[in-house]
Amino acid sequence: MQSEVRVIQDERTEWRFDLDSVAPMSNAEAREWLDAQFTQLGSEPLRPTGKLLLADKVLVIARDAGATLLNDAQWGTQFARAASGALAKPVVRIDLGAMTMSY
Repeated sequence: MQSEVRVIQDERTEWRFDLDSVAPMSNAEAREWLDAQFTQLGSEPLRPTGKLLLADKVLVIARDAGATLLNDAQWGTQFARAASGALAKPVVRIDLGAMTMSY
């Protein structure tokens, strides 16, 4: 089964992380990794209520990581493993322009 995470910034900029040959990250490990990145990046909840849904956390981490971290192969692969593991979805598409995610 295909497993990948795509992060789309705009029509010309996209990152694709193929996870077929990488060991999956457990849900607990993925949530822990995302929590640490959310804190390290100084990310803020997407919704004004302050409630932070898991999908929102993945979105804001991808946004706040920016091209610098997304271009880093090691960080990008870890992010993709964490996103896929935490969401329990083999294929994840993140559109930063629209701030949406699809599975």
